[in-house]
Amino acid sequence: MAIVIRVLVADAHAAARAGFSLLVDTAPDMEVVGAAADGEAVVDLAHRERPDVVLMDTHLPGLDGLEATARITQSRNLRDVHVLILTIHDDDVHLFRSLAAGASGFLPVDTEPEDLLKGIRATAAGQSWLNPRHTRRLIDTHVARLPSFGLLDAAASPALALALAELSNREREVLALVGQGLTNREIAERLSLSPLTAKTYVSRLMTKLDARDRVQLAINAMGSDLASPHTCPPQVPWRKARHPKAG
Repeated sequence: MAIVIRVLVADAHAAARAGFSLLVDTAPDMEVVGAAADGEAVVDLAHRERPDVVLMDTHLPGLDGLEATARITQSRNLRDVHVLILTIHDDDVHLFRSLAAGASGFLPVDTEPEDLLKGIRATAAGQSWLNPRHTRRLIDTHVARLPSFGLLDAAASPALALALAELSNREREVLALVGQGLTNREIAERLSLSPLTAKTYVSRLMTKLDARDRVQLAINAMGSDLASPHTCPPQVPWRKARHPKAG
């Protein structure tokens, strides 16, 4: 039996809720399990329905979308619920605060329908989902400004600081490259690992740092300064990095 992705739609506007719900329901691998018009309602529905993905508008009455996202992602009972932000606020403050609140993805409301469905599928699979413009802004432009957006650095979280201190040198290298935005294959090439080994390291890091997804893992790297260019291992061609055979 095919797996169906269960989606909860949260938007302040009835027409938008209906439109997004119709789009999701037309996808053969998705179904809408609820819709909410305010933050309190979406948190309640998340606990009741345990959806795979919450499609979240940031501009909700009462408890806003970012606060609702934080409540969902911080709940131990909702560890398997992922939030994909879909918003008209396509600015740096909303981007970084959404990720800091625990969202797995961030998309502007004018995203093409097919790209939105791809984002839902990726989010349901535990992956991060940002469009290329946001990825470049996150990694290249604003890393040094994260504290000004209210993000916590590693020092503000004793548990995270302890977990970072206990990482091996190789794990720190992998984490740094995740923070730079590299894929598992790119990490494998940079560190002369097999793609499967790189994937294993990333999965292990998510467990050790209690990260919900790759986005949170990258934020942990940036907050700890591991993602700074001077801390990342240099790029070494795969063939040159191999040791010659003995004998």
